[in-house]
Amino acid sequence: MTPQPGKHFRWEVAGKVATITLDRPEKKNPLTFDSYAELRDTFRALALDQTIKVVVITGAGGNFCSGGDVFEIIEPLTRMKMPELLAFTRMTGDVVKAMRLCPQPIIAAVEGVCAGAGAILAMAADLRYATAESRTAFLFTRVGLAGCDMGACAILPRIIGQGRAADLLYSGRAMTGEEGERWGFFNALHAPGQMLTAAHAIAAQLADGPTFAHGITKTMLHREWSMDIDSAIEAEAQAQAICMATEDFRRAFEAFAARRRPEFKGD
Repeated sequence: MTPQPGKHFRWEVAGKVATITLDRPEKKNPLTFDSYAELRDTFRALALDQTIKVVVITGAGGNFCSGGDVFEIIEPLTRMKMPELLAFTRMTGDVVKAMRLCPQPIIAAVEGVCAGAGAILAMAADLRYATAESRTAFLFTRVGLAGCDMGACAILPRIIGQGRAADLLYSGRAMTGEEGERWGFFNALHAPGQMLTAAHAIAAQLADGPTFAHGITKTMLHREWSMDIDSAIEAEAQAQAICMATEDFRRAFEAFAARRRPEFKGD
């Protein structure tokens, strides 16, 4: 099942790499009720897709995402009752769940503003790249809300540590690109205007690798959060044995023996 072209964001496929571009540059690419739902459904569909191997998510016009649209999301939320509010917060959380469950590595290419739910999308990606000028803010407290949004209190401390996560989630302040790289939130920084090119180069490298094994790596990175060490070691033994039964494993050995580069096919 291949995801359909996006109605609320740009969806482009080049070879084995799909790119999601949040495309409302005049407002710094905010999210709406519909774009949340479409992102959720797109990542769910990717779990069944056999052709797309890596996903890049980015924003148009020099910014990543400014979070929920003030007038299309925040204002309507102030008029909702608890059942509607809970349905909304569960739906937004489902976006992160879908990102974690799809087997393809997700790369966030962050420029400019990356705020609120936009910061969550970057956080939920598997790899994150930015520019030194980017500004990432988990700014929920700035609008009178808690920092515990869409899994932030569980995921962010695992990336940058409990104290640093507490700093960002209590204050709502912006984290610079350089600070984000130093703390481990961003894997690397790239020059403005070269971000997407760099992200696509990394995506192409992953897409040409043992993509079935990449899916296993992603699965285990997430599942082992809740395991004790002995359980994790056993789970990894089983997962690695599965990978050893793949044709890619055999191809890698044959290529090594022949002193050539392996050509992986993801099977």
